[in-house]
Amino acid sequence: MELPPARDIPAAFSSSLRSWWHVGEKESAIAEQRLLSRLPFFRPHTHPDPSPSDSPIVARSSRVQLDSSPTRYLNTLSITPTAPPSTPNPPAPAVLLHGYGAGLAFFFHNFPPLAQWAARRSSSVYALDWLGMGRSARVPFTVKAKRDDVSARVHEAESFFIDSLEEWRVKMNLPSMTLIGHSLGAYFSVAYALRYPDRVSKLILLSPAGVPRGPNYEEPSRELTDDQAHSAPVSNPTREQSTVERATRGRVQSIRAEQKDNKAHESRSRKLFTYLWEEGWSPFQLVRSTLFFGPMLIGKYSSRRFSGLSPEETRDMHDYIMNITLARGSGEYCISHILEPGAHARMPLVDRVKDLKKDIHVTFVYGDHDWMDPVGGEQSVEEMRKAGNGNGRMYIVNNAGHHVYLDNTKAVNDLLIKELDR
Repeated sequence: MELPPARDIPAAFSSSLRSWWHVGEKESAIAEQRLLSRLPFFRPHTHPDPSPSDSPIVARSSRVQLDSSPTRYLNTLSITPTAPPSTPNPPAPAVLLHGYGAGLAFFFHNFPPLAQWAARRSSSVYALDWLGMGRSARVPFTVKAKRDDVSARVHEAESFFIDSLEEWRVKMNLPSMTLIGHSLGAYFSVAYALRYPDRVSKLILLSPAGVPRGPNYEEPSRELTDDQAHSAPVSNPTREQSTVERATRGRVQSIRAEQKDNKAHESRSRKLFTYLWEEGWSPFQLVRSTLFFGPMLIGKYSSRRFSGLSPEETRDMHDYIMNITLARGSGEYCISHILEPGAHARMPLVDRVKDLKKDIHVTFVYGDHDWMDPVGGEQSVEEMRKAGNGNGRMYIVNNAGHHVYLDNTKAVNDLLIKELDR
């Protein structure tokens, strides 16, 4: 059945009201399928599997029920080969984990080369929505630890996500995984690897949150105010759009200097966003509180931040973001328990990576116009080395911001395949 086209991004109250009226689980599923249907190997659940001669790979979306509660499930995209394994020891499957308030379909430009990798290596690729986010179950999120017991608060908030990931792994019968996490998804990937070390083969961390100690120059309000062109300007014409560089001290300091300058020239709107963040407000909670104006506000964000996509892709992305943003609040409320005012972690990863298993490969990836502070990644690689693990690496992707995997898709896709094959 052909999917209906997404509505135009609302620019007036009347169209915003119409969009708000139609938001719901059914529309959310359709919005996700629009993006996933761009994959030639995606099959809706009503379609039979293709034969190996028709397609070496197939992608399907499903809800994976968790055994801990009948109300808990994780929305999952599974990309699997259609032919029997061609090698006796295929690599661990790759699992993509989105960032704060996002969803698995954000990776729609990254799935094709990862699917080719899965077919070539007789492995699989999965992407899932965190519990309480995307199209996964929106169960109540609560933390019972006392406010001044930081360790207990962080542990309880992390457990909400990483224990459900472990339940999912058991249900999917995966002995181990390579976790590819973006932003807060990268933070939770490290937390998972610390708690379940034997279940993680590699970590690939795209613009990870919660790495450096505070204070730093990270500016979360830029996620709402930057546009894609600003995030990823071609600032150096001698650099190819697709280039990725091993991080050097000079490049890291250059990115930090840009962050410092941005912080010094913070606009009033950014200061307001920063203040609300520091007071523990969820940006999605604020959008939902505007009711009928919500779709129009989301449209301003998606039009600006994803302006590098085609007009149709931007419209489809907006519809997807709108539906998952206006869904009932749940996992988003973790943020004040994980991050302190100023957006640095209450328990920074730079102080925890030394406890990762000593042979794990960990790759940090930042955009050259990122708002995540790359000094944390640089220091983490050094902390791993001191602890006896020389498998830490760090890269800078040119012409990319925080959504590095969308801002410079080819460069990141090439890097992902390289690291998966390492």
